[in-house]
Amino acid sequence: MNKSNKENNKALMYSHPTCGYCDLMREELVEKSIDFEEIDVSKNPEMWKEVEKLSGGDRITPVLVRPNGDVEIGFRGIGCNYNS
Repeated sequence: MNKSNKENNKALMYSHPTCGYCDLMREELVEKSIDFEEIDVSKNPEMWKEVEKLSGGDRITPVLVRPNGDVEIGFRGIGCNYNS
């Protein structure tokens, strides 16, 4: 996670537009008033490297990095896999 997200206390969510679990995670973050920044890996394909690093090598969304550094893979453990 970049330094600015820790400093501004925002979570960072990696998402993909075809991933329904991303929609569910986004809705829950908004519902719980959790401030977050979203990175769409379809528009920023270079960010897949960061997703793979966070997930242990998988191209999966959503991935959420909380301000304290905790990482959540998938929405409640379920995500969309984009390995080709």
